[in-house]
Amino acid sequence: MEHETIPFLDLVAQHRELEAELLDVVRRAFSTAGFIGGHVVEDFETSFAQFCDTRYCVGVNSGTDALRFALIAAGIGCGDVIITVPNTFIATTEAISQAGALPEFVDIDEHTHNIDPLKLQAYLENHCSRDKANGPLISRRSGKRVAGIVPVHLYGQMADMDPILELAERHNLTVIEDACQAHGAEYFSTKRNRWCKAGSMGHAAAFSFYPGKNLGACGEAGAVTTNDEQLAHVCRQLRDHGQSHKYYHDLEGYNGRLDAIQAGFLTVKLRHVREWNAQRRHAAARYKALFETSGAEVITPYETSLSREVYHLYVIRCDNRDALRDALGAEGIGTGIHYPIPLHLQKAYGRLGYTRGDFPTSEAAAAQILSLPMFPTLSQVQQARVVTMVATLLNGHQFSAGAA
Repeated sequence: MEHETIPFLDLVAQHRELEAELLDVVRRAFSTAGFIGGHVVEDFETSFAQFCDTRYCVGVNSGTDALRFALIAAGIGCGDVIITVPNTFIATTEAISQAGALPEFVDIDEHTHNIDPLKLQAYLENHCSRDKANGPLISRRSGKRVAGIVPVHLYGQMADMDPILELAERHNLTVIEDACQAHGAEYFSTKRNRWCKAGSMGHAAAFSFYPGKNLGACGEAGAVTTNDEQLAHVCRQLRDHGQSHKYYHDLEGYNGRLDAIQAGFLTVKLRHVREWNAQRRHAAARYKALFETSGAEVITPYETSLSREVYHLYVIRCDNRDALRDALGAEGIGTGIHYPIPLHLQKAYGRLGYTRGDFPTSEAAAAQILSLPMFPTLSQVQQARVVTMVATLLNGHQFSAGAA
């Protein structure tokens, strides 16, 4: 009997369910010719700010724009160092570089794959210095001022924000959250004694609404969230050629506006995100239970007690990852690798002078991580087949151990 193909991501079912509402967005845009800006964009910004528990949201063209604009609006620029992790998509560091700053890396926690606060502390205390008692923190690696931190909330789980924010306050650093994979994720802040939403804890945050995200547009889109009125104001100018109003340019900006049609699509989908996130969490729990009885030698995602993860991705770790991925693909099971080469080893960043071995936890993860099918409508039957096939392939050694 031939098994059904199990996609890595299924967007068709979601759009089929919402087709009438989404098409109505297009009809209204056609009838008014309101394609750029306007109340549709403003309505989404208001709704998403409420969703993230922030005062402001600024819709932009992409998650990369969101992070770049947030950094620039926060005063980051030429001659500054921004600390982030090597285990992330290159857009994180592109935004840093394109804001005029220099990315420097800190390794990840081996369990959560997010920035390790202890390694961040070691970097700040052992690899930086001050010219004067109250002077700026200077990276010994580059000789440049350390100005901020971009913690990445990877795979749908927030980084350990309390110690990160404490270190940032101690060293006068700006924190901009990369929340592009964390729509609706939460973190329990013991300092604030409450659950906090992704995008609400740093000076600002960047979100991507790329189609495959938990909240995805039908094209490119992104947003900045913040509680800082001035930062939001500057981001609005940056997205629209630096205009304060039409043809009056207070600063040199970009063409980074959010299309009204995409904002309308996002408004429709935002009503469903909490339910979709709950379905993802249920699917993750099923995966965990299935793997616990499968006998497969894999490491499943680790969720801390301070986290409510939204499982943008469900990422396991195993030996022989590449061979396993090929074998699953041959069985019609879609997978992904997020991410196969850490940023410090990418050709694009050869100029930074990092070498293999500089960030061993990130490098080890890059060789072992495999993203399994994950989407709200993923069924228990589909998951059972995925887990059974993973266990069969790994335990039966049906591929060469040297292929990894």
